[in-house]
Amino acid sequence: MPRIKTVFISAEQKTALEKGVKYGSTPSYRKRCQAILLKSEKRTSLAIAQELGCCEMSVNDWMKRFEEQGIEGLEVAKGRGGKSILQQSDSDAVRRAVQQHAQRLSLAKAELEQELGRTFSQLTLQRFLKKTVAATNELGG
Repeated sequence: MPRIKTVFISAEQKTALEKGVKYGSTPSYRKRCQAILLKSEKRTSLAIAQELGCCEMSVNDWMKRFEEQGIEGLEVAKGRGGKSILQQSDSDAVRRAVQQHAQRLSLAKAELEQELGRTFSQLTLQRFLKKTVAATNELGG
């Protein structure tokens, strides 16, 4: 029978993990908190993986990160994921193109693709505009 590696958590950590399971910002974070709680109950990584719908290695990796970094290690690290196609530095060009073609976003997109030398979908442009407008509204401008 394989040795079951357990993680010992304090009452404070247990409370923080339980809050993470209930109120965590992302589903992956909630799942990681739940895995650590189950691991503290002396369950096998395989049983936890089957219950949470992930692989056994993921459970072991999360446990290792928890042991090294605490509950902060279960968060998704900044800088993960792909870089945005449209950057903040492109906002002036986007603003000019949208003002010039206010009623036809497809024309603004085509002009921007030519000017910036990058291809992107109309949905990408819409998301960038929405994010830019939201940031401008927050700044009060």
